[in-house]
Amino acid sequence: GIAAFFGPDSIPTDGKLQIVFFIGFLELFVMKDVTGENDFVGDFRNGLLDFGWDNFDEETKLSKRAIELNNGRAAQMGILGLMVHEKLGGELPLVGQMKALYM
Repeated sequence: GIAAFFGPDSIPTDGKLQIVFFIGFLELFVMKDVTGENDFVGDFRNGLLDFGWDNFDEETKLSKRAIELNNGRAAQMGILGLMVHEKLGGELPLVGQMKALYM
C-alpha cells in the first residue's frame, strides 16, 4: 500500500526512481503501436508476436478476448478475497495460518 512509498520501511529513493524510469521507458518506447497494425485497443504486438491470432475468424477472436477479460476479473476477485481474509485473520484451508498485521 501507500506505506511502501511513505512508511518507516519504505522503498529507498533510488528504488522509486528506478520504478518511475522503467515505467516511463515502457510507455515511451515499448507499449505503443509503431507499425499501425493493431487489431484492437491494447494490441502492442507490432507484427512481432503471432501465435496464430490472425488465423482465427472474428467470432473466435471476440470469444477469446472475452475469455481473457473474464479470467483477469476472476484473478482480481481471488486476490481481493485473499486480502480480505488476511485482514480478518484466522486459518484458511488452502493458505494456512493468516494473522492480521494491524489489529
